[in-house]
Formats: sequence, structure tokens, C-alpha cells
Amino acid sequence: MSATPPSDLLKTPLYGLHVELGARMVPFAGYSMPVQYPTGLMAEHKHTRASAGLFDVSHMGQLKLVGADAAAALETLLPMDVLGLGLHKQRYGLLLTDEGTIIDDLMFVNWGDPAATGETLPRAEGEGPGPQLLLIVNGACKAGDIAHIQARIGQRCQVLPMPERALLALQGPQAVDALARVVPGVEALVFMTGAPFAWNGGGLYITRSGYTGEDGFEISVHASQAEAFARALLAQPEVLPIGLGARNSLRLEAGLCLYGNDIDTTTTPVEAGLNWAIQKVRRTGGERAGGFPGADRVLAQLSGEIAPTRRRVGLIAKERIPVREPAALENLDGQAIGQVTSGLLSPMLDQPIAMAYVDADYAAIGTEVFAMVRGKGVPMVVSAMPFLPPRYHRG
Repeated sequence: MSATPPSDLLKTPLYGLHVELGARMVPFAGYSMPVQYPTGLMAEHKHTRASAGLFDVSHMGQLKLVGADAAAALETLLPMDVLGLGLHKQRYGLLLTDEGTIIDDLMFVNWGDPAATGETLPRAEGEGPGPQLLLIVNGACKAGDIAHIQARIGQRCQVLPMPERALLALQGPQAVDALARVVPGVEALVFMTGAPFAWNGGGLYITRSGYTGEDGFEISVHASQAEAFARALLAQPEVLPIGLGARNSLRLEAGLCLYGNDIDTTTTPVEAGLNWAIQKVRRTGGERAGGFPGADRVLAQLSGEIAPTRRRVGLIAKERIPVREPAALENLDGQAIGQVTSGLLSPMLDQPIAMAYVDADYAAIGTEVFAMVRGKGVPMVVSAMPFLPPRYHRG
């Protein structure tokens, strides 16, 4: 493997470490990223489920919104409760188009006002006073997301990208043991909460969250410290490096959407089965109902006033034939009823699993459909997601 990526690909601060560890590097979201290490995807996946895996997710975008109006402004872009989010609490969010479809999914954290809390938080260049929100957006979408947020609410608060920060994820049942040796105190966090920590003279921000269905942490670290911090984690006996291949199989077993595959600007939150992410306060009858892009359509779908014509479902194959996206789905009569958006052989179930959109009439659990693989119909059954029970640490 050549240590030099094609010149048009960006490198994360851990690029040299990945090459040193023997990773196979591939283009992803404009970056040269590790798809797997010499142990291979299956071993990396199973190690994360059993112990602790370290992921480089520095291709993702980190930005902060700063100012007294930041939370109210963000509520005009997404159907989530931002104003009611507690200090250092994290929430899943969806940026919507004016048609109520999904521009990107993201995480946001209430950092509060450092002047009031007295906390030392990672600073962004040019930041002013006032309350702060940290946003984590998808790598392939970050330039568009930042431009969209800036255009829509840049008059109401500061929109400050933080390209100088790397992002690592440590995932698995033993992640807490490994991380607590390096950063004492992280064990006090519970799922979807965060806190600032100091390490070797630098500032970290750590949330207890992830994209695997396991307990774990996501760590924002300055790029200048990212490699040293990653090496400190890899020195722990539980930790192995994990590539994008296993990240994908882990998130699919956990029933988590991948932007660009399972959700995009053609899908609404309700079609995608993400109703749970829209808090009551933003729904019809709620204190701050609507007021976000595409609200009429999204709220009508939520209330059942307009029934979505298709729905995202989980599928498990009855035969051991891997079904991959974008396989077409048919009913018993050979009529087209949908399409697979993500699919692979589940390392833990040892069965092919998939996510798909199907016509609403075929979305009930237990419905049999056929995925077309090389002209042959593979029988699959609509199944509940997640495919594996999540193991988040809720305290």
C-alpha cells in the first residue's frame, strides 16, 4: 500500500498512523480513510462487539453555534427540541429541506455559556460571548451543511467551523475501562451526555455515544494531539483499530441510517421511521409546534393525516445469499415494491440483513419480499430493527 494518497484526497491527522498499522486506505467523503486493517473486517467487527474498537471519524464536520439566539435559531432548521436540551446533553437531529426531506443527520450538544459555567471548552476561531452548541455533521455533507446553516441563521448567531479538531470514536463493552485509564472521570458519563476533559495540556470534549449500538465514546481532540491520543488508547489491552468496513456492518446491525444510502433529500423523517427523533414540543399541539422547514408535510405524516407511500424497514434473508444495495425488491407476483438501501452479511447473526424502502403495504413485520440478486429472487422477511439489542449505558 502506497503511503501517498491521490493528491485530491484529504488526510485526517491519523493518516500516517493508519498506514503504519497496515490499513487498506480508500477514498471516502473526500478523504483517504482506512477501510480495514490486516485482521480484516469480520475480526474487527467481532472485536468491537466483545471488547473495544478505535475508529477515526475525523472526516466528520465539527462546528459550533454561538450566541444568545443560537438554540432558537437552530430550531428553525430542524424538528428537534433544542431550547429544552439540558447542559452537556446530546441529541440526534435532522436538517430538513423546505419539502421536509433530509439534508443531513447530525448530533448536537448544549455546551452552555462558558462565562456562566466557568468551564474550559474547545474554542473556535473568532468566537464571541454567549451560549454555545456543538454540532457534528457527516463528512460528505459538511461543506453543504455549513453553507446552509450559515445562509439560514448566520444573521442570528455565529456559525463557526472547527476544522482544527479531530474526532475519534471508542466503541464496545470494554471502551469505558480503556478510556477511563487514559482520561479518568469519563466513567461518570451516561448515554448521550458529554463533558470537557483535560489531557496532556490540551482540551478534549467527550460524549458517551456512537454509531455501533454498543456502549462507547466520541472524543473531539485538537488535530495536533490526535495521534498521541490515539496511540495512548491503542496501548490499552482492550483496544484495536477498526476501519470503515466494520463501522458500516456494526451500524447496520444496530439499525442506524447511513446518510446517502438510507436517508437523503428524497426521504422524509416519517418515511425513514425516525418519528422518535421528533420531540412532542415540536409536534402538532406542542408548545413550539412546527416552525421548521417542511413542517406542514412532516407534521401531517406524523399525525397520520397523510400516510407515507413507502417506509424504511429491516430485512433478514431466509437464504445465506448476501443482498447488497441497490437490489430491487419484488412481491410474490414479481411486481416492484421497493429497493435495498444497505445490505450485507451480519457478522453476529451470520445471516444476510438489509435496510430497504418498501411500499407501505409491505412494511408490516413478517411480510415476505424478494430481493433480486443476479436475476434470482432471494426471499427476505421484514424484521424489527435494530437487528441486535443496543447496549448503551444509560446509568
